Amino acid sequence: MPYKNLSHFIDRLEAEDELLRVKTYISPELEITEVTERIIKSGINKAILFENTGSDFPVLMNAFGSEKRMSMALGVSNLTEIVIEIDNITHGLMGAKSNFIDKLKTLPILKRISSYFPYVSNRRGECQEVVMQTPDITKLPVLKCWPFDGGNFITFPVVHTKDPSTGGRNVGMYRMQVYDATSTGMHWHLHKNSARHYNEYKEMNKLMPVVVTLGGDPAYTYCATAPLPDNLDEYIFAGFLRKKAVKMVKCLTQDLEVPADVDFVIEGFVDPGEALKMEGPFGDHTGFYSLADNYPVFHITCITHRKNAIYPATIVGIPPQEDGWMGKATERIFLKPIQMTIAPEITDMVMPFEGVFHNIVIVKIKQTYRGQAVKVMNALWGAGQMMFNKYLMVLDETVDIASPIDVMNAISRNFNPLESIYFNKGPLDVLDHASPEFVYGGKMGIDATSINEAKDVSFEAAEVNLEKILQDIPQVISGNIKAIAWGILCVYVQKAKGESLKPLHSSLLKYTKGIKSIVYFDVDVSVIDLPTLVWLAANQTDAVRDCWIEKQNINTAEIGVLGIDASRKKASDGFNRSWPQVVMSDDATIKSVDEKWESALALKFVSSPSLRYKALSPGDSAVWKID
Repeated sequence: MPYKNLSHFIDRLEAEDELLRVKTYISPELEITEVTERIIKSGINKAILFENTGSDFPVLMNAFGSEKRMSMALGVSNLTEIVIEIDNITHGLMGAKSNFIDKLKTLPILKRISSYFPYVSNRRGECQEVVMQTPDITKLPVLKCWPFDGGNFITFPVVHTKDPSTGGRNVGMYRMQVYDATSTGMHWHLHKNSARHYNEYKEMNKLMPVVVTLGGDPAYTYCATAPLPDNLDEYIFAGFLRKKAVKMVKCLTQDLEVPADVDFVIEGFVDPGEALKMEGPFGDHTGFYSLADNYPVFHITCITHRKNAIYPATIVGIPPQEDGWMGKATERIFLKPIQMTIAPEITDMVMPFEGVFHNIVIVKIKQTYRGQAVKVMNALWGAGQMMFNKYLMVLDETVDIASPIDVMNAISRNFNPLESIYFNKGPLDVLDHASPEFVYGGKMGIDATSINEAKDVSFEAAEVNLEKILQDIPQVISGNIKAIAWGILCVYVQKAKGESLKPLHSSLLKYTKGIKSIVYFDVDVSVIDLPTLVWLAANQTDAVRDCWIEKQNINTAEIGVLGIDASRKKASDGFNRSWPQVVMSDDATIKSVDEKWESALALKFVSSPSLRYKALSPGDSAVWKID
């Protein structure tokens, strides 16, 4: 059953005991973020409706932040229901048709699909019940999420543009920094469809109409993030998810249409001939700040909203966060299209939260020949947003890749650095800060399948003399042997300016046996747990520059030991880009929320997650000042 509006979804959340109401004033400046972060990373983890925001509008946070709520948002009891329906439709349309009757059976499927197409009403929508006489975006409770953010950001905007040549609609999600009452930034990444539309308007020397919506049926918000083909209207997909066509209405000042039931409509334009404006920094989904850069300016011409409108927002940062569950929905829903169009041998795919969508992807395949894992790697790296992936692991179909322990056991069993690793280079996400070049860098594929007979995986049980290492090698300050069972050693080193870790790697091999990988971290992260170390290592490395293999002879057998330099990169290392800080709350905000917690939430006290990460990010700006 589709939701009538965002309030309808909130009612459902409350009925399922998935909602907290906060009536005490919590400031949109940093405090809402801190409260939400504590709830997300605690055992509580519910959606939160902040009813007292210092504005006319409450703020909804963490609405998608669990598997249950993500499923509820898409109108199903679990995400598998959507996968099954996609499978049934594709099988019904594309399966073999032996006779005329079989062909006729596809007609009901086509009729059902056609019923999902959006339609335009000639009347005004609920989203236009109130028209701001003088548009002013600062009247909305727009969040400042993190201390070093460049300003207040709209974080859940559904941005509508259209191709100036074909008129085709694109719906995407791009953060928007508020500059003043009638202008914001428009953070269109280089690879996005809206950025392509912008360039086309620029060539035509025409103003670009842009309309932003907030709220409505939660399916709209999800569809704005979904990796759909360029020629598929997001509102057709939304109609499929909600089992009802989306009713659209015409905007008041721009030649675009939006869903009638959204909470806010922000109409405006971008002038492609106007100079770009500095936008950011912003505490981003990588867990690091994306640093300030120049982006187009969005000029607001009209703001309308529903009566009793609710402002939806989200925060991103060190995982886990709400966006990880939206990624989990994408992982499940788009598995079948990947199997059909890219790599049919893939039987499952997982994007761990620690990989922040693109950094780490794990797939399992039905393998029938050697080299098939490498074929899958190349296919995925050439497909849509999968081109941004940095580390790709391919495992046997018998492995439960949803279980981190099973994944690590399989890799430990089948991984030989001399035979299993495949390096490549290609496009990277705009937010990747570790690559030597902007949006271009290294990739690593790991073939951890068992069919590759060329592998020699007869490693002995891993042993490490950590006490002797700490005694003999002053660069190594401490070590973490929790992953030794999988042949992985993590060490924390005091790295000198311009020092290569390869000689240190060679020295450490004398104190180890059966180790397959040694990961090197800065000394100040030694207090961090293993999942966070995985997140940190994936973010702070370029697979080609920072990973190497050294041969080692054990009992006449030649093996390889992978070294990974997961330390911060500096100018003295030959790194010529700015290195961002890790995202966390400041002490003043933590103290303020501590004092409000009991009276505002009536919950058992939850300490700030940021306290765990303080050693990672000293400083007074979004840029890490190193060297």
